[in-house]
Order: sequence, then C-alpha cells, then structure tokens
Amino acid sequence: MLDNLKKILNEDQDPKAIEKITAKLDNLLMSNETVGYIAVQKKPAVNIFPDSIVVTNKRIILCKPKNLGLSMEFVDYDWDDISGSFVKEGILGADFTFSTKSDLTHTVDYLPKNQARKLYTYAKEQLDLLRNPKVDAAPAVQQTPIETIKEAEYVEEMPTEEVTNFAEIIPHSGYRDEKQFPDEENTESAENGLSALSQDELFEKLQNYKKLLDNGLILQGEYDALKKEILSYM
Repeated sequence: MLDNLKKILNEDQDPKAIEKITAKLDNLLMSNETVGYIAVQKKPAVNIFPDSIVVTNKRIILCKPKNLGLSMEFVDYDWDDISGSFVKEGILGADFTFSTKSDLTHTVDYLPKNQARKLYTYAKEQLDLLRNPKVDAAPAVQQTPIETIKEAEYVEEMPTEEVTNFAEIIPHSGYRDEKQFPDEENTESAENGLSALSQDELFEKLQNYKKLLDNGLILQGEYDALKKEILSYM
C-alpha cells in the first residue's frame, strides 16, 4: 500500500511515520476501501509520538499512539456521519476540524499547512460525492425514421398557461435549516440527549461548541444559547 501513497511523501511527511501507519492500516481497511490521504502532526517542540489522520473513500480514521508508541488507538467516522470539515491556519501550522451529525467535533492540530489543505480538499470531494451522487449517462434517444415524420400531417397544439406562481417551477431541494426552523421532535430529542449525558460529557460538548465559536462557525448568540442549555443540566 505504501507504493500507492508515494505522492503523499512530498508533503513534508516523515516516511517512517507513514510506513508505520500504513502497516497498521493493512488489517483495518475494508474491501474496496482505498486510502486517499494521510496527514501527520508536526509539533514545534517535541514530535516523538504524533497523532495522524487518515481519509479513505469510506471514512475518516484518527490514529493516536498509546503506551509510548508501542500501540495505536484508531477511531473512525463514516462519511455519511460527517456534517462538515474546516481548516484554520496559524503561524505554527494548521488545525483540521470535522463535525459529525451527532454534534461531536474533532480537531487535529499542528498539521503542516499543505497537508491540512490536501486533507480538507479530499474531505470536501467525498462529502460532495455523498450528497450529489453521480448519475449514469442517459440512454441514447432513438431517432424517429424520416418516413414516419413525413406521415404526420397535423400536430395538435396545446394551449400554454402563463405561470404566475414561481413556487410551481422552483424545485424543492428538501433542505431544512434546523437552526432556523427547529421542530418540536428535534428539540425534545436534544433535551433527552443532554439529560442522559454525564457531567464530563456535558463539559466536553461545551468545549466543542467553544471551538466552533473560536473557528467562526457559530455566532456568539448561538454559543451563549447552547452554553446556557448545557449549564442547566450540569
């Protein structure tokens, strides 16, 4: 598999780190699953056991060394569970963040900027493919013989009707912004979900919302409302 990822090694990755990760991924990849990109942390001071993030055509895999690098922890998220991805560049590198449909947010920091950009581009491509699947080409239209056209002596003209209501011709995408149009069922489900969380889980969720605010993904008013709701259960 390493031979198929030679293009990655020109993005300042450590070849030994890539080789170590790919060796462990051999037994984790599913059938028809291919690795699209691997990004490895590059911390400014100590970078002995860096975290890494792997994106495939089926999921995002977080790889975290444990026990002084003797073992590795893998946490994966399918693309259909990902709601969005973001990149924030700084002086010492870039942060790659992705959020799930269950309101969980994960960030891998200290990534080289080139790696973070490639990671973000690949994630966007996979999400676009998921939301806008490719449609097979339309079958070829059978041509009508010229003799048949000549036999048609009269074509009835149907009266046209002027469209006055543009809602009739505008396709409905089916998208519904839950923040602008929350329904009672979603609200009740969110309240039940918060009440079932422990104090540590509530605190982690509050930290995730703070990261979204710092990254400019939500407004201050939205964060204050979310914070107030979580604090009511703590």
